[in-house]
Amino acid sequence: MQASELQELIKGGIPGAEVSVRGDGDHFDAVVVSGKFSGLSMVQQHQLVYGTLGDRMGGEIHALALKTYTPDEWASQ
Repeated sequence: MQASELQELIKGGIPGAEVSVRGDGDHFDAVVVSGKFSGLSMVQQHQLVYGTLGDRMGGEIHALALKTYTPDEWASQ
């Protein structure tokens, strides 16, 4: 899987999210910014992202390092 494919999967599962993915093969780093993360714990935010990937996690995608932010958190970076 290519980083661009992973980026599109996350964007498709979390409409309106800003997504940046680096890596190739089966190890990736992703930054996801979404208003849907408001009020969720970091674990819940990551679960939301993992949910968009389904059974690809542990298969096509061996490792995914995630950084998730609400738009306000991202703006204060």
